[in-house]
Amino acid sequence: MRNGKLKTLLALALLTAATLASAQFPDRPIKIVVPYPPGGGMDSTARIMQTGLAEILGQQVIVVNTPGAAGVVGTREVARSARDGYTLIYTNNGPGAITPLLQKDAGYDPVKDFAAVSIVAEAPMLLVANTAQLPTVRDVKGLIEFARKNPKKVEYSSAGIGSFGHLATELFAKKAGIELFHVPYKGGGPSALAVLTGEVKMMMTTSTTTAKNGLADEKLRLLGVTSLKPSSLLPGPTISETIPGFEITVWFGLLAPAGTPPDVIAKLNNAISKTLAQPTVQERFINLGFGVAPNTPKEFGDKVAAEVEEWRNVIRDANIQTN
Repeated sequence: MRNGKLKTLLALALLTAATLASAQFPDRPIKIVVPYPPGGGMDSTARIMQTGLAEILGQQVIVVNTPGAAGVVGTREVARSARDGYTLIYTNNGPGAITPLLQKDAGYDPVKDFAAVSIVAEAPMLLVANTAQLPTVRDVKGLIEFARKNPKKVEYSSAGIGSFGHLATELFAKKAGIELFHVPYKGGGPSALAVLTGEVKMMMTTSTTTAKNGLADEKLRLLGVTSLKPSSLLPGPTISETIPGFEITVWFGLLAPAGTPPDVIAKLNNAISKTLAQPTVQERFINLGFGVAPNTPKEFGDKVAAEVEEWRNVIRDANIQTN
């Protein structure tokens, strides 16, 4: 009896302490881990958020770059961190949904090991073709017709096996009912140069400088944008006009370790929404090619779970292996 009462009292004490800590959150600096090196879109947008979040939360917000293994090192570190909201991961589709499906030793589950806070930003991708290699293909419908007549003869480049561009193009091919030929390169720069010079015929890419210059010089032709609806970020016809419901976006978002108290998640979500509502923040994001896209923790969590299943199916159906 005495032991039972002691256990009950201890449990109540721990619950009271946890509740008090949540109510006082935050009372010390918050660390946001970016699982990539400094520079680039993720690091830049994290630092744009940094000041606004600090002002709203009343505590210092520290951005820490922890690169390695395609984002796995930093993500795994946060998954194993204390469940108190003071250590967050700023992630994207890669380590946030896809990479653990390809790296069996990633050491975390993108759904079970994290609590979603909010999406921060999104951007669609571009489907572009080399104008000299595909002179008669002027839109998505034309590409599909050409590929059906020439199975596995339309080469596309990507930044490597298992890269987001690789999986996105395989998803497009699956939904279009066509067979393409994948040519992986070592990085985004070489893969973009490959479609620009005509080493390959097409590519699905983010809005890079190379892609923009190629479109301006008419060496590349824009076939479609991957947003569900027309995008102000990337004006042009959407792939969904030809393949109903087709949508792929690159997203950046904040996750906390699973088990973080809901009221802490709510405070973080509120701070993100207020930060991203600032016109100066929105303008700086747009200049980097991203639109702010805050949502609820449930909406973000559902999105991650849905993407994990979708990419799992793509990886299985296309037999994509990185090891």
